[in-house]
Amino acid sequence: MSPDPFDDADKRLDAREIDGEPFGDIVAALDGLDDDESLCLVNSFEPVPLYDVLAERGFAHETANPTDDEWFVEIARA
Repeated sequence: MSPDPFDDADKRLDAREIDGEPFGDIVAALDGLDDDESLCLVNSFEPVPLYDVLAERGFAHETANPTDDEWFVEIARA
């Protein structure tokens, strides 16, 4: 795995390690964030459908793609 560009995030969730659909785990992690905390989501593809859900729930995100099969998304309350 390449270096995490968002290694200063308060929490981390690697969706590649989740057996099955990760959406519930992602939402649970977001719900567990304090107002000043951020989450680094790691995935094997860009989670484009998640971006609208984040916006609807009041979150902002920043995405990095250091390798072809590795995506990092830092998520924090907007």
